[in-house]
Amino acid sequence: MNDNELNNILKEARDKSKKRNFTQSIDLAINTKQIDLKKPQNKFTEEIQLPKGRGKDIKIAVIGDSLVVKSKNIADGLINEKTLTRLEKDKKELKKTINKYEYFIAEAPFMLRIGKSLGRFMAPKGKMPKPLPQQADPTPLITRLKNTTRASLKNNSAIHCTIGAESMKNEDLIANFNAVMQAIEKKLPAGKNNIKSVYIKTTMGKPIKIKY
Repeated sequence: MNDNELNNILKEARDKSKKRNFTQSIDLAINTKQIDLKKPQNKFTEEIQLPKGRGKDIKIAVIGDSLVVKSKNIADGLINEKTLTRLEKDKKELKKTINKYEYFIAEAPFMLRIGKSLGRFMAPKGKMPKPLPQQADPTPLITRLKNTTRASLKNNSAIHCTIGAESMKNEDLIANFNAVMQAIEKKLPAGKNNIKSVYIKTTMGKPIKIKY
């Protein structure tokens, strides 16, 4: 598909989507074929850098002690030792917290504890924290994650991910689309030959098929 065709499809996706009181995401649904998902090596969760960003703010939480202090003005959520203990005891609050943030970063010494107490809730959603040393500057990782999308192929043949927001220029969404498709093709055993169909849509809109 060339950029002009994709530009027309993005316009159609916007036109067919009702106006909402929030900025909708532009999402992809990629249906795969001829992949044996019973084989663990064919399953993956890939975090893909979007060259033009997500188009809206992505919430990131930091877990730890000194790393939390350093993240005070740059992270969206700060989970110190006291808050972590509370989350370990309150499963309802824990689930709300996991859903609230897109990514988690944790001070390295906390990772073993988090894995034992929270791992069974975070891992299935692909939200296990990314470890950082206590002395590290969290700013570069937070900045990178805010421009990252997550694509997973696990228990069914479809991959869903976001490539940006409806407020973004089409040329920027196209750049993100190309980056996502290239990254996913590299993860599939037979590359492009494992892709059955691709659809694009706004968060609440109808999917439109892309000739890919």
